[in-house]
Amino acid sequence: QVQLVESGGGLVQAGDSLRLSCAASGRTFSTYAMAWFRQAPGKEREFVARITWRTGITYYADSVKGRFTISRDNTKNTVYLQMDSLKPEDTAIYYCAARPGYSDSYSGRYDYWGQGTQVTVSS
Repeated sequence: QVQLVESGGGLVQAGDSLRLSCAASGRTFSTYAMAWFRQAPGKEREFVARITWRTGITYYADSVKGRFTISRDNTKNTVYLQMDSLKPEDTAIYYCAARPGYSDSYSGRYDYWGQGTQVTVSS
């Protein structure tokens, strides 16, 4: 079992930066692929970024590529999402997700989810 707890959300202005953190419990964290998804009001949950467990290869949604950076620290059982040049359309609840094995952009393949952290970007 893996438990995920996100933190770092808040209210910022367009152009600002935020760093989200996702702390995971469990001794096998290093073998889990990790991802960030987000859900805006009235919209479906969408993929933001993911990172593989072994090589640390990262993948991003086109909407955040070049602005967001996902990383992980297996010694701290934590995955991060550095968000720069934030835009009002980035406003959403951001969720951390984990699955054993390979990473994926499809939310349905993730077994574990955090409770979410709100990010609000004002114009």
